[in-house]
Amino acid sequence: MAIVTMKKLRLMVARSQKDELLRELIRLGCVEFSELEIDAQALEALHRPDSETLANKSDHAALLHAVAVLDRYAPEKKPMLSAPPEVDGDVLLDGSELGAALALAGEISAADDRIKRIGAEESRERAVMESLVPWLPLDLPLDVTETERCSVLLGSFPVKIPPDKVREAMAAVTDEAELFEVSADKRASYVMIVCVKEALPEMQEALRPFDFTAQSFPGMSGPARQCSAECGTALARLAREKEACEASIRDKASRRDALKLAADRAEAKLTLSEASDLALSTGDVLVMQGWLPAEKEAALEEVLTRFDCAWETEEPSEEEYPQVPVSLKNNKLTNALNMVTEMYSLPAYGTVDPNPLMAPFFILFYGLMMADIGYGIIMIAAALVAMKKLRPRGGSLAFCQLLLYGGVATAAMGVLTGAFFSDVPYQLVHLFNPKSTWPGLWHLFSPEYDSELVLYGSLVLGMLHLNTGMVVSAREKIRRGDKAGALFEEGSLWILLVGALLMAADMLLVHSAALHIAAIAVLVIGGVMLLFGAGRNAKGFGKVTAAFGCIYNTATGWFGDVLSYSRIMALMLAGGVVGKVFNTVAIMPAQSGGVNVFTMLAFVVIFVLGHAINFALNLLGCYVHDLRLQCLEFFGKFYADGGKPFRPLKFGGRFVRAKEN
Repeated sequence: MAIVTMKKLRLMVARSQKDELLRELIRLGCVEFSELEIDAQALEALHRPDSETLANKSDHAALLHAVAVLDRYAPEKKPMLSAPPEVDGDVLLDGSELGAALALAGEISAADDRIKRIGAEESRERAVMESLVPWLPLDLPLDVTETERCSVLLGSFPVKIPPDKVREAMAAVTDEAELFEVSADKRASYVMIVCVKEALPEMQEALRPFDFTAQSFPGMSGPARQCSAECGTALARLAREKEACEASIRDKASRRDALKLAADRAEAKLTLSEASDLALSTGDVLVMQGWLPAEKEAALEEVLTRFDCAWETEEPSEEEYPQVPVSLKNNKLTNALNMVTEMYSLPAYGTVDPNPLMAPFFILFYGLMMADIGYGIIMIAAALVAMKKLRPRGGSLAFCQLLLYGGVATAAMGVLTGAFFSDVPYQLVHLFNPKSTWPGLWHLFSPEYDSELVLYGSLVLGMLHLNTGMVVSAREKIRRGDKAGALFEEGSLWILLVGALLMAADMLLVHSAALHIAAIAVLVIGGVMLLFGAGRNAKGFGKVTAAFGCIYNTATGWFGDVLSYSRIMALMLAGGVVGKVFNTVAIMPAQSGGVNVFTMLAFVVIFVLGHAINFALNLLGCYVHDLRLQCLEFFGKFYADGGKPFRPLKFGGRFVRAKEN
């Protein structure tokens, strides 16, 4: 598999046929439009056509909001796992019923807005009722602030202040004043003060030291009880109106599917208008530019011949590679790794598609880290059910495929390690037959008892993984004409590796003087090549610093990279041991209290909860660490990132999907 070869498309079409052409291209789904590259002189004769994008965005947002409101007031009951309905592309392009749907969306949104305003009004009424509570014992109308000769003050002061002290301060101002205690709570005493009008300014000054807070009720007439009752009546009226608005929204739930279809139709219309905005016009002719896969050129030509248009396609130059969108050509195996590649970054156009190289390593490493038959079966079953029920596409399909392949690898490695929910078969057999000598499921190796073997195997796999990346790097350098770089960088490291293997064979196996001399000679040759390659482009003293830097970076870099693969052993061991711990805890009640209904029920509960936790942690942990090995160690040897994803003009759809051709 490889990166899809792209071609640049330049297109001129009669403006009257623009809409129909774009509709055909969205059905085809293989052309991405981009900004035109035109010199300033030519730009004077061209202009942007009138844009409908802003209005289409507004319509699309209104329909999505209406669906969200319906889901809030009348939740839709649907199966847990169900695929979106599929419709023909012509249905998504049919805008004849869009006006009626927008009117319905407007009614739903208006009712929702009124409900929000009612909520604000209810809050205000409740706040007023709460403020009236301390004044309910007062029979005086709240709008009475004065009589012919007297002023009336309503207010409060902290409850810790004795009313008699307030009265003494009032008496010092005038004898013609009185304080009436209305009510009190934990925070304040609520009072009514009556005094002659002439003494009001001095009275207010006298009350200031007591933290007196005046209170007024603008817009209210009548006693507090009457005003509170009016608030209650208003709340009841608002509640009835709110219920009527909610009922009107729920009554429209039967038209939810029509709104969803209209939302996706509006999205298709928005997509077309955004593509149209990238064009320039002379009045009668529209000029557009974009990209298409070379393999789709014949299909595009068949469409364009039906219109009054002129077009040309050409291979992009190397200078244009950063602007060329990237699409990966995958099969069923490598497509699963798309989500991994896209999480990191797409490869730059003109470089290597990493998915075919990464797929076997990623799946193998994941299986080794997880290594449990039971967990693998769960992953396989979940992936198959999701793929059958949801019929996923794009990233969702890649996720399901990756889950499936990871499950197969996990189950296969579980067979080799003899793990079925860790060691639950062994635990159950020895629970029911303590005298049994059965050692457990057959295994080729055990991460717990053969940890050194597993560690060495992990490091060997790491060396193989890293060297695969180096092979790709050397091939790319040779393809670009940099043969010296391939020889002195990757080639010198391979010679050093051969020398190290010969030295290991001499020390551990053969013990031959000739082999020892040959190993030293190969190591010297590799070292000289490495140092020469590091300093070949430097000058003067820079050759020395480049040589020392090369030695340090090569030694520490390779040591760190290879050591990173020990995480394969660590995760395999951790998952198995944690599972065994849960199995041991689950079986303890039966071992101490005998096998009965209660102890077996305790076993099932602890077993299910424990392995659910272990499975969830391993599912995520193994993915993260496997991803790290690919993105840092493997990609670091050859990968050129920065690719711009290919986003052709095609149907989107949040609620329905266009049928695939």
